[in-house]
Amino acid sequence: MTFTVRAPASSANLGPGFDSLGLSVPLYTTVRVTRQDSTEVVPLGEALDGTPADESNYVYRAMLLAAKRAGRPLPPARVEIETEVPLARGLGSSAAALVAGIVAGNELLGRPLDGEAVLDVAAREEGHPDNVAPALFGGIVVATLDKLGTHYIRLDPPAHLGVTVLVPDFELSTSKARAVLPREYSRADAVHALSHAALLAAALSVGRLDLLRHAMQDYIHQVWRAPLVPGLSDILDDAHRHGALGAALSGAGPTVLCFHDTREDTGRLHTYLHGVMTRNGLTGRVLDLPIDAAGTVTEHA
Repeated sequence: MTFTVRAPASSANLGPGFDSLGLSVPLYTTVRVTRQDSTEVVPLGEALDGTPADESNYVYRAMLLAAKRAGRPLPPARVEIETEVPLARGLGSSAAALVAGIVAGNELLGRPLDGEAVLDVAAREEGHPDNVAPALFGGIVVATLDKLGTHYIRLDPPAHLGVTVLVPDFELSTSKARAVLPREYSRADAVHALSHAALLAAALSVGRLDLLRHAMQDYIHQVWRAPLVPGLSDILDDAHRHGALGAALSGAGPTVLCFHDTREDTGRLHTYLHGVMTRNGLTGRVLDLPIDAAGTVTEHA
């Protein structure tokens, strides 16, 4: 038996939706599993150079999480892993690996876990559902994690909504990006976050693209992380003047996400984003991407 699991990258927070809102984009982590008499873990490609080629590999450990939730041993298999998701860039590389592994482990066991259980396993391992939910289900997902479970609503992307990402050529660990956040927030900042996250979710659900620039304002994490990402403050303030519908730090960064209207040319936005990188002495890529609607897909050979 051989099968392949493909999990997409994701962009979390989208401004004010801290740890609760995200979307998936078509850059994939792929896990190919072949049942055999012994376990082999085989990372493939330059992106995974240096990652463990044994059972300590993060994807294989994710497969074991599925087996633990199911209460069954994981059968031996050859596990080949590839990824297109840039590591430590704020595009959910760990979430894609985690989801791909859990889904692969569940598939190898004969699918004892349903989608909600897979999400709960992933969210509890990650500590928040904002990346793993869109990686699993695709589209735009609003999700919460509490002691009663992981709860979510998936939204189809609004018509004509596209994503432009600026992916700098430097890494930023999530732990470093979380370390700069304050331990406490004022009531005013809490109200600002709640109201803008609610407006953003509502705007995305009904396709009010004109509201995105206003709804994506955030005081919870972006203002604190801005010193770690040169040029971020400029983009958050000015990208709408160059064709963006709204802008946000993608996850913990350093990638920056801009929404755009797919009916409009993005050349002006690309020129602006490359200019921001140049002024700040950075190199990187600017990519136009659709929102991935499929989420994690499993195919049998």
